Amino acid sequence: MQKGNIGVTTENIFPIIKKFLYSDHDIFLRELVSNAVDATQKLKTLASVGDFKGELGDLTIHVSADKDKGTITISDRGLGMTEDEINKYINQIAFSGVTDFMEKYKNNANAIIGHFGLGFYSAFMVADKVEIITRSYKEDAEPIKWTCNGNPEFTIDKAEKNDRGTDIVLHLADDCKEFAEKNKISSLLKKYCAFLPIPIAFGKKTEWKDGKETETEEDNLINDTTPIWTKKPSELKDEDYKKFYSELYPMSEEPLFWIHLNVDFPFHLTGVLYFPKIRSNIELTRNKIQLYCNQVFVTDSVEGIVPDFLTLLHGVIDSPDIPLNVSRSYLQSDSNVKKISTYITKKVADRLQAIFNNERAEFEKKWDDIKLFINYGLLTQEDFYDKAIKFYLIKDTEDKYYTLDEYKTLIKDNQTDKHDALVYLYTNDKEEQYGFIEAAKAKGYSVLVMNGQLDIPVVQMLEQKLEKSRFVRVDSDTIENLIPKEKDEKEKLTPEEKEIMSTMFNLEMPNIDKCKFDVSVQDMGEEQQPVMITRNEYMRRMKDVANIQAGMSFYGEMPDMFNLIVNASHPLVKKIMDEEKDRCAAEVNPIIDDLMKERDNASELRKKYEENKEAIKESEKKISELESNRDKALKGFSEQCSLIGQLIDLALLQSNMLKGEKLSKFIKRTIDMMK
Repeated sequence: MQKGNIGVTTENIFPIIKKFLYSDHDIFLRELVSNAVDATQKLKTLASVGDFKGELGDLTIHVSADKDKGTITISDRGLGMTEDEINKYINQIAFSGVTDFMEKYKNNANAIIGHFGLGFYSAFMVADKVEIITRSYKEDAEPIKWTCNGNPEFTIDKAEKNDRGTDIVLHLADDCKEFAEKNKISSLLKKYCAFLPIPIAFGKKTEWKDGKETETEEDNLINDTTPIWTKKPSELKDEDYKKFYSELYPMSEEPLFWIHLNVDFPFHLTGVLYFPKIRSNIELTRNKIQLYCNQVFVTDSVEGIVPDFLTLLHGVIDSPDIPLNVSRSYLQSDSNVKKISTYITKKVADRLQAIFNNERAEFEKKWDDIKLFINYGLLTQEDFYDKAIKFYLIKDTEDKYYTLDEYKTLIKDNQTDKHDALVYLYTNDKEEQYGFIEAAKAKGYSVLVMNGQLDIPVVQMLEQKLEKSRFVRVDSDTIENLIPKEKDEKEKLTPEEKEIMSTMFNLEMPNIDKCKFDVSVQDMGEEQQPVMITRNEYMRRMKDVANIQAGMSFYGEMPDMFNLIVNASHPLVKKIMDEEKDRCAAEVNPIIDDLMKERDNASELRKKYEENKEAIKESEKKISELESNRDKALKGFSEQCSLIGQLIDLALLQSNMLKGEKLSKFIKRTIDMMK
């Protein structure tokens, strides 16, 4: 029997393994099964080149657990080890002359495992005793048993083992007994070992017999040794990709399409990325890409490896160039990782471009499902924007799709304003903004549908990217002001008449919580509505962005700003004006004349503010008094003129702002007016 100490420079190796690796303690099974796979793969390689002439036989790796004894055993029929190899690979931890590694790496569990070959020693995260029973494939090799009780001391004894290979027996620590539970082992194997290239068995398959579940003689294999990403695309059918997707993500809808990755230079990378039907909540769709290293599961948190916007995809990526154990800072700085990220972005863009070029009708059908993903990419990845803008689609209210270049050609003649800017009109709700859309169509304008979660940030980005272009929501102003043109005709109303009309409607505006209204009077033509409510594009857009962007909550707290526009050309508004003149002109007109003159006076005084401070104060006082007199003079008429309140309520109703008691009063007033 041999006794000795494991070749480490400190006796603190095991406490550090348990302390600093504890958060990742379930990877012990991945490490030990991966070692068994490596031993088996190496034996297959030796056989393929003639260095091993024996029968390979069944190479299945067996994992078993004994709950009563508190043990887990991993058995393979691979290379096995001689006593010299035990000394070399187990008893000497490879430090490469670095004696201060514990201090350097004590806070980085992944670096300890990844850099110093401590995969086997992860067993001591859950076990207080580990046994290795092994027999080398070499002729006349003697079976041996290595034992360690969780400290640098070990023993090597002769053992009984008739077959080549290695058995690792873990005697679980008291606080880790749950790892002997069948369900626990099964879940870890499914997570980490589902696609390892050597068959792995855990127990036996079961069947229902005589009303109970009984074990059969057949091994319960837990892995697919040749997943689809290891095959050539030419060997696969659509059904294969869909079947694999359903196995990865049970109960999910079919993916829209997929990309098969396969690159050998300047790095090795295989995988399949799927485009799921993306819903409105981005966060719920993350952590769906699984990262593998030679078919060994590493993580499903791929930030730093995959560009952020591509984390919305599902699927698998397998690359031996990314170590099994890597720190986040390593990923962010490693040149191979950056190349992989760039390659995946290009591959995704190329695949989308190919579908657009070759199957445009199919691409348009899927656009609404993938638009959120595309928008996210445009906003966060400049190199993706440069490629994606060629196949980026926008949809109009007739459900027709256009590229940006196609749409520019369509609207440039009719939707260029007097400042030579191209105006893209859009709606975020076709039903709610129906009247505004119809008004735009009557002018020959086209209206886009922009109702996605990230459409507003994309709109702002496109305004910066596209030359002399702006996006305007169709309900943000009157149709004449949405795309202002040169006007020759004179205003039909005098400033005094506008003052009277806006005052009357202002006096009858209801108080709506967190809403402010600015009343104005415009000549919009008899065919337009008598009163409409619009919302300032800038403030509305800022509030929309505040809902999805951190640091802009102050916009969300501001009241909603609306414009109530009275159409002076409409017959009903003219009727109100005529009635007001008949009843109030003698009292109101002199007040309005004086008010206009005083405002002009105040304006002149402000041109020399420092010289006229006192005069300005006096003028402002007069203006305030005249405005108060104006309101008193018009209040009685506006209250009695039910048509004013009726038109205001109609505008509020159209904007979905008339609710509760106000809606009930409107309905009653409408019925009374119809009697």
